[in-house]
Amino acid sequence: MNTQEAKVVLEAALLTAEQPLSLTEMRRLFMDEINADTLRMLLDELRLDWSGRGIELAALASGWRFQSTAAMRPYLDRLSPEKAPRYSRAVLETLAIIAYRQPVTRGDIEEIRGVTVSSPVIKTLEERGWIEVIGHREAPGRPALFATTRAFLDDLGLRSLEELPAFDDGAPLSPEFELQFAEAGRESATDLDHSAGDGAAGAASRNAVHAAALADDAAAGAAAPINSAVSPA
Repeated sequence: MNTQEAKVVLEAALLTAEQPLSLTEMRRLFMDEINADTLRMLLDELRLDWSGRGIELAALASGWRFQSTAAMRPYLDRLSPEKAPRYSRAVLETLAIIAYRQPVTRGDIEEIRGVTVSSPVIKTLEERGWIEVIGHREAPGRPALFATTRAFLDDLGLRSLEELPAFDDGAPLSPEFELQFAEAGRESATDLDHSAGDGAAGAASRNAVHAAALADDAAAGAAAPINSAVSPA
């Protein structure tokens, strides 16, 4: 099989895949007859082929996928008039703290937020597939250590945690990321279920909810997979 034929096969696989495809899975398409370097070359060519269109080829944490561009989101949203679920402020703050401070325990989160983290908050994030337990801290009670998942990065359209916007207490996110997340989806975080606290903890908490609200918007589908442009998983 020549490289042009391989590119056609690769394009078809990516267009029909329900989930992002890793390089290992893509090599399986060709019974390992095509190496990783050749695959990357073909992926670069496909990305250029689709450049400037309503669909783009994106590299995410768990692999590659075709997805709608941010510019298409306002139009695609018209096909899905139902409202996306709203997440509470507690959920969004907790998600942001885990994303930026991971790995963290529930005690760490409570220290930053200044309020108790309820079990339903953690359960919501685990059921959404955004966080998971990756171990236990060697401390009394061996508390669980939480971290974000590949699904969290995929929902934000990121390849790694290093691509999260730089974030310091009191400093806003970059306009580029604000625009990206604003166009990302339809979910919002307006359920202010309790106070963010006072002092340093309150400042960190207010910054955390800002970052998490943007993250939540992104997860709603800024880059909707082409196979599920209306409502990505």
